[in-house]
Amino acid sequence: MSDHNEIAKQFVEYYYQAFGSDRNNLAPLYRDMSVMSWEGTPIQGAKNIVEKLVSLPFQRVAHKVTTIDTQPSLPNTNAIVIVVTGQLLVDEETKPQQYTQMFQLVQDNGFFIFNDIFRLNYA
Repeated sequence: MSDHNEIAKQFVEYYYQAFGSDRNNLAPLYRDMSVMSWEGTPIQGAKNIVEKLVSLPFQRVAHKVTTIDTQPSLPNTNAIVIVVTGQLLVDEETKPQQYTQMFQLVQDNGFFIFNDIFRLNYA
């Protein structure tokens, strides 16, 4: 596998840029077998995941990534686990919210998101 840290960095940069500009652009990153947990609620399939992301009750969101941790995953498969921590600001809010997001990327003619877990971190 090529350098999983560089792949993770590029993926995270692209993902949050797309999330902030047009969440519909995230659809090619998911497959029908992909599963997301959004604040504890599981969602399966690219169509359902993107519908959830597009339906979120805010228009603009800016992510500030604090940390990215990666590890290779799944022996005999090109897969990467990525854990991201950071802050996000939505719409006109001035107080950032802390979040953690985990991705498992699997290679299949490029990488796709097999698992995605998102959770806000409340103090």
